[in-house]
Amino acid sequence: MTNRFQNLTPERLTRTDILNVAAQHGLLPAHIAAVAAVEGAGAGFLPDGRPKILFEAHIFSRLTGHKFDRSHPAISSPKWNRALYQGGAREYDRLEAAIALDETAALSSASWGLFQVLGTNHRACGFSTVGEFVRAHVNGGEGAHLRAAVAFMAANGLVDRLRKGDWAGFANGYNGPGYAANKYDQRLRQEFLRAGDK
Repeated sequence: MTNRFQNLTPERLTRTDILNVAAQHGLLPAHIAAVAAVEGAGAGFLPDGRPKILFEAHIFSRLTGHKFDRSHPAISSPKWNRALYQGGAREYDRLEAAIALDETAALSSASWGLFQVLGTNHRACGFSTVGEFVRAHVNGGEGAHLRAAVAFMAANGLVDRLRKGDWAGFANGYNGPGYAANKYDQRLRQEFLRAGDK
């Protein structure tokens, strides 16, 4: 049985998708490959056809005024807590539990797809609602994931950082100030070098 988050034939990112977006923004294909490798481990969908997500309990807590922190601590936390992540398909269990409480806040509190853009950034990605953003990630394939991510990067001055190889500056803007603990900048640089100019 399918659900609204499932795409039974999700389209993978194509060389044409990468070349078109790279050319539009003055990037190398390796820049895009590096971000895709670090953020989505090279795939934007789970084996069952749902976009990869990571549900952020601290975002849901903030968006709902902390009113579910006591009653639903697994999905609403006043602070970021790595231990709450379930990973893979089990992140959808957390998302569905949050949707039952506040759908807009729930969809906004997950990062989506190949480039793991948080739903709260839907406007920067060119969508008027988080629902439209999510539908594009479900139905549009990994090409749509790329277009949304690059729109987010452009809106936040990150394309230039990526173009210049300012890995720390890019990682800080894309992942937040905790990037260094996860070595995002180092991983991006390594993946960029691994990809070369393919």
